[in-house]
Amino acid sequence: MKTLALRIYLAVVAVLLVFALFTAWLAQRHMESERNQVQSQAAWTERAAAWGELIENSLPPITDSETEQARVFLDWAERLRLPMALDNMQGGRIATAPMLEDLLAHRPELRVRLQSTRLSDGRVLWVVRPVALRNPQLTIGLLGPPPYRDHPPGIGPGDGPPGGRHGLGGPNHDLPWLAPLGLMIPPWLAHGLPALALSLLLLFVAVAIGAWPVANRLTRRLQALRDGVETFGSGQLQHRVAVEGKDEVAEVASSFNEAAQRIEDLITSNRSLLANASHELRSPLARLKMAVSMLGEMPPEQATQLKKEIHQDIRELDALVEELLLASRLETRPTLERAPVDLVGLLAEESSRVNAELALGNVSDVPAFAGDERLLRRAVRNLLENARRYGGAEVEASLVVSPDKLEIAVRDRGPGVPEDQRERIFEPFYRMPGHAEHAGGVGLGLSLVRQIATQHNGTVRCEAREGGGTSFVISLPRF
Repeated sequence: MKTLALRIYLAVVAVLLVFALFTAWLAQRHMESERNQVQSQAAWTERAAAWGELIENSLPPITDSETEQARVFLDWAERLRLPMALDNMQGGRIATAPMLEDLLAHRPELRVRLQSTRLSDGRVLWVVRPVALRNPQLTIGLLGPPPYRDHPPGIGPGDGPPGGRHGLGGPNHDLPWLAPLGLMIPPWLAHGLPALALSLLLLFVAVAIGAWPVANRLTRRLQALRDGVETFGSGQLQHRVAVEGKDEVAEVASSFNEAAQRIEDLITSNRSLLANASHELRSPLARLKMAVSMLGEMPPEQATQLKKEIHQDIRELDALVEELLLASRLETRPTLERAPVDLVGLLAEESSRVNAELALGNVSDVPAFAGDERLLRRAVRNLLENARRYGGAEVEASLVVSPDKLEIAVRDRGPGVPEDQRERIFEPFYRMPGHAEHAGGVGLGLSLVRQIATQHNGTVRCEAREGGGTSFVISLPRF
């Protein structure tokens, strides 16, 4: 199962891997570009020095007239087919090859591509690098030429050749993918380490922007879960969140839905309990109010009977309050305080209270059951009193032991319970048709029996007894 932590981990690893691979590719390209530029500059420097030596050996001496020097120089420029110019040692122009003049006339940006070589006698030879002639894209560049300290006469300040490695090429030569940004970045960021740093920064921004949809997709369900919790907290108890996937978020959503259902059921149950309790309390209170108002006007014999009825109503109110409190505690208490319970002795004591027959069979060696003795006693007592009240004189209690469960059964010979009513009688405050209030009970006894059985991980059911009557069976797991 793919967990959320694993998905986030894989997403981070994938982003880091892409970033690392692209960074390595950029670094390799940058190093190759730097190495090629260094090798090109070294080769060009050697070639320029060789040309300078050749031209110097072929030119007339510096003592000859500049006219003679220009004639010989132009002859060599035509024979070598090189765009060249020659300056004297004072910086004055001696001659410019027609090829250079024509080239600069059509492509004035190549003025920044001129490479200078100083001859041993002080004269300066200017040559356009061949790479600039082969690649028309290597021009002054989108970023503009940098300022230069020296310039050949006749070209003008700022148009002279770059010194040192400024003559290596245009600013975007090593990292051409920066060309679209040429109008927005300064020249010093266009090559070398600044260009590499800028490329890495742009890559980081691109990765950060691309990672946002991934992170947003991972947290979208968390946001939906948060919205669901807020909606539920605002009072919409029926609201549930969608369960998507099989990771931790799905488990949290499922747990939230289960908790929300329990809370809704609890609140609904409490509301129903309050409403039913108010109704059940109203009747004995009304009878008490009427009895008290009539007590002073009755003869002594009738007053004595009325007092008995008042005491009966008070006992009914006390029983109702006790059952309400017990039902509330069972709903709110999550766990039981379990201890060994002697079910045989418990059944014997409660059966003797209502004169019920006890059928134990061969269960004298049954081990003690781990449970809440007070609650189990209350469940058995409610079943026995209910059987005595509605089932006639023949009431029987029994205990059946099997390898995996214990079953406590209470049977009577009453009119029985119709099949369609056997589940409803366990609902709070439900009375079967024909069982009025004066018959006793308020409809909470069987509901408490089910709650107690459920608290002990058991069940209770109502069955028809063979030969007539009803059988209530509490089934409890032994382990």
